[in-house]
Amino acid sequence: MDGFNDFDNPQVAKLPLHLKQYIVQQHYERYTPIDHAVWRYVMRQNYAWLKDVAHYPYIPGLKKAGLSIEHIPNMQDVNDALGKIGWGAVTVDGFIPPAAFMEYQAYRVLVIAADIRQLNHIAYTPAPDIIHESAGHAPIIAEPDYHKYLSYFGSIGAKAMFSAQDYDLYEAIRALSILKEMPDCDPEELQAAEDLLKYRQENMGEPSEMALLSRLHWWTVEYGLIGTLENPKIYGAGLLSSIGESAGCMKPEVAKLPYTIDAVNYSYDITKPQPQLFVTPDFENLIDVLETFANTMSFRRGGSYGLQKAIDSKNTCTAVYSSGLQVSGTFAAFIEDKGLPVFIRTTGPSALAYNNRQLHRHGKDYHKNGFSSPVGKLSGAVKPLEDFGDEDLQLYGITIYSAAKLQFESGVIVQGHVRSLIRNAGKLQLISFSDCTVTDAKGNVLFDPSWGMYDMAVGERIISVYCGAADKDAFEEIAYTPATTTYHPDYDQQTVDLQKLYGRVREIREHKGSVEHLGSIWQRLIVHHPNDWLCALEILEILKEQDQQHSLEGTIVEFLTSKAAEQPGLQKLITDGLNLVKNVTAKPVA
Repeated sequence: MDGFNDFDNPQVAKLPLHLKQYIVQQHYERYTPIDHAVWRYVMRQNYAWLKDVAHYPYIPGLKKAGLSIEHIPNMQDVNDALGKIGWGAVTVDGFIPPAAFMEYQAYRVLVIAADIRQLNHIAYTPAPDIIHESAGHAPIIAEPDYHKYLSYFGSIGAKAMFSAQDYDLYEAIRALSILKEMPDCDPEELQAAEDLLKYRQENMGEPSEMALLSRLHWWTVEYGLIGTLENPKIYGAGLLSSIGESAGCMKPEVAKLPYTIDAVNYSYDITKPQPQLFVTPDFENLIDVLETFANTMSFRRGGSYGLQKAIDSKNTCTAVYSSGLQVSGTFAAFIEDKGLPVFIRTTGPSALAYNNRQLHRHGKDYHKNGFSSPVGKLSGAVKPLEDFGDEDLQLYGITIYSAAKLQFESGVIVQGHVRSLIRNAGKLQLISFSDCTVTDAKGNVLFDPSWGMYDMAVGERIISVYCGAADKDAFEEIAYTPATTTYHPDYDQQTVDLQKLYGRVREIREHKGSVEHLGSIWQRLIVHHPNDWLCALEILEILKEQDQQHSLEGTIVEFLTSKAAEQPGLQKLITDGLNLVKNVTAKPVA
């Protein structure tokens, strides 16, 4: 990938190509002074509130994650810090598909949305942003038991079966989150997006493995509590990054339930505060619950159950033979005998792999029309065909350039001239035939010699079935691309002027300008930007710390108090900000 920056982080460097395609540059220079002020306000509020209600590693975890209260984090700083605990981080464009998100976790790489929420969504945004991802996820990763859970969850989630409805829901969520971050969004367009999301949520059908797994992810990684039901602490990133919900979630009306496998039965709505939250006694319990769910999944159950799930998903899936051979493609059908699959068939481009590496000359260009093969033991054989040595093969007439007839216990017969054998790790995995005919127990033709070479997979059982290709980089040249892109505003002159005022206030706070200039900044702010409140709060903070210009200080307090009273939507934000200024409780972490 041209121009790929791995930040000298080993975990980022290990990412496969199909995941690298989601990465975007952070473009740190595009963050405006208002963006930095939004970050600083949220982080100061978090520091003041979360030191009492967050799981104890959160506060020291900020520093371990390379985060500062004062400014938006730079990905290089974050990677330098996370690299010390075996993690990395990259920036992406908003929501990415759930399967990809899970796989990043498996590689121990945090996915961080490059954008930051607008000022009018400072308390909460349904869109992923750099506050949610870095200030929410990154600090808690310093806890060893937690980051073990996070990476293990990713490895499980990367193999979860997903459906077309899952992708439709993902696109609806992504589209709505983008609209909600647009300052001048058409109300009718927003309502249509909300209606579409609601419709898709209500018409998902039977939830897929990915949908169920996403619920466990939501109630732990995003909205999890830890401790006792009577005295829980916050560790979920959605709560840690929302100054609104981190306070509201502790109210009695938000039910607190023990975290068990029963959480998989609770759906969620990203657009509303959660009516209940789940409390785990420790992080080990998270792994226990995940393990319980994983035991129900296709990748562990395999067999007919897994193959049917693959057919239902209508996505690229992989079936793994007991020999280790991996067959990837869109599964169309299978023949079953005594509850076990005895013949499988894919349709369209398919590929064969071993140990997640595509076999030479067995990619989807070669198997462009699908792949089919029997499963099971040869009739009368003492051991599985995959364990046959040279003498066993000769006994059954399976020698290169010789005619062979293989009859399986299921009644499937493969008859043709052997052309090649493939072994890996001591297991026979593939036998290729020319002039081959394959029939089932009833004599129906499953493969005709006129169709070309027949490559027969070898394996007694299908031990695993999961979504996605075995060798994703070979199979998926282009990653799934979302239908929408995040909104990046073009600022008008008035907004640019306001950004400059924020920038001048920052310079003064960083001792790069004179405090005496705050009076003229205030005058310009109140005349040209009377609806702004955060810049006024930042001016007030500096005046309070410097113990200067008491008259101006009183004027700004009166202005903010009046605005809080007149605008209920700003009341809590302004009141909390005034309390911070009054008590001076939030000190920079880094």
